[in-house]
Amino acid sequence: MNENIVVGCCGLPVGLERYAQLFQIVEVQQTFYKFVPEKTAEKWATTAHALNPNFEFTVKAHQFITHLSTSPTYVHSGVSIPEEKKNNYGFFKPTEEVFEAWRYTEKIARILGARIVLFQSPPTFNESDENIANLQNFFEQVSTKDFVFCWEPRGKWTDESVQKICQHLNLIHVVDPLKKNALTGKIFYFRLHGRSGYKYTYPEYELEKLAANVRSLEGDKTYIFFNNTNMLNDAQKMIKILSEKQ
Repeated sequence: MNENIVVGCCGLPVGLERYAQLFQIVEVQQTFYKFVPEKTAEKWATTAHALNPNFEFTVKAHQFITHLSTSPTYVHSGVSIPEEKKNNYGFFKPTEEVFEAWRYTEKIARILGARIVLFQSPPTFNESDENIANLQNFFEQVSTKDFVFCWEPRGKWTDESVQKICQHLNLIHVVDPLKKNALTGKIFYFRLHGRSGYKYTYPEYELEKLAANVRSLEGDKTYIFFNNTNMLNDAQKMIKILSEKQ
């Protein structure tokens, strides 16, 4: 398989030791839901790299950066937020709480040796002057040559605005490639959430279509992550198809 195309899963469908023998990369999900202890991240890095020295982690940024405190995912954070501070969270707001969540995300990414950090904004984060200003302020403050930042907008945004924001802030536009085309080049970061939802198994013809699309891209590297109940098998099938038809 082309070494510039890597396939993995959003999270671990099996234990890390087994996973690192099957794949070259994983998108860490725990960092979105809660504050993972540094020692845990160190153990992940040691375990994976002992089995596969070239194993790569990407990190999903903490939900306190992207999601409002009303998000149902906050129940997994293990953090009790005072009522008077609930409006300080999410939507890339210029608050200490948001930047504290970034500093945590950054620390874990460095421990894992992750080059890429994914920011997934919720469906309620729609195009508006305030949200655009928050995006600009946030990424201008955290910008560093050490990371590649990827943004998956799930709200209502025009392609023109997304492309303009990504170009201005040097972000990689993240999409499900079977549903939408990426508006940036060079690096492609794809997340497959299931054609009809999380409980989905990709038929072979869809994986064949994806493989053909990926091979036609003119970029430095392409990341493909499956985020569905059958992610383990679908990711392995994708690797096999890409390897057989070079």
